[in-house]
Amino acid sequence: MISTATRSALAACAFCAGLSAANACETIRFEETPFTVCAVDPATEDLRLWHSAADGSVLGTFDRVKDVLAEEGLTLGLAMNGGMYHDDRRPVGYYVEAGVEAMRLVTSEGPGNFGLLPNGVFCIAGDAAQVLETTAFAAAAPACDFATQSGPMLVIDGALHPRFQPDSTSRFIRNGVGVQGDGTVVMAISDSAVTFHQFGRLFRDHLQTPNALYIDGNVSRLYAPALNRHDFGFPMGPILGTAVPAD
Repeated sequence: MISTATRSALAACAFCAGLSAANACETIRFEETPFTVCAVDPATEDLRLWHSAADGSVLGTFDRVKDVLAEEGLTLGLAMNGGMYHDDRRPVGYYVEAGVEAMRLVTSEGPGNFGLLPNGVFCIAGDAAQVLETTAFAAAAPACDFATQSGPMLVIDGALHPRFQPDSTSRFIRNGVGVQGDGTVVMAISDSAVTFHQFGRLFRDHLQTPNALYIDGNVSRLYAPALNRHDFGFPMGPILGTAVPAD
């Protein structure tokens, strides 16, 4: 449950009003570091996850997602890589696409950032979305239309992940997702290398999301045509983004 104090802080969030338009993205500076942030209202926008085509082949790129959407008369509004994946691009953790579970929930500690507990799940259900810590997700067992598990959590009920160190020297391009008190989904990517601690502070202190989830680092990429941005690189696993009518 979100505290009264957290709700009051969210009500004062200038960022919320600054990105009220559909598929709105902008570049900001937080502690002198550039980040690109995008706001999505799941109540009015079609927010989804994509992984595979109908033939089972992994999509892997923003352009291939656009090809799939074109069959529906739609296109990609904005997108970013949407979850950690194995070498064959299978999701590492829980993954649901269009109501179909493709990978089970992983609750055990493990290697790498994914296993740095607590980790969490980003769940889209109907016209709402939420970030839940994994054990809380397992207890609540929400029915998600789309879901991706990743880790570590960046912000947990208003607090930074307990393992984050302010003096860490581990810096990467990182991306993540959080949900504000009014239900707005905020997707963010650092435009230069940052620590977990700074990235968590971005979501907690500036974006003011009481819960936020780390998606990945180093392989992080963004598609934001409003900013003339289409990041390229090796094929991805899950992709998170919005579907919009094609022109």
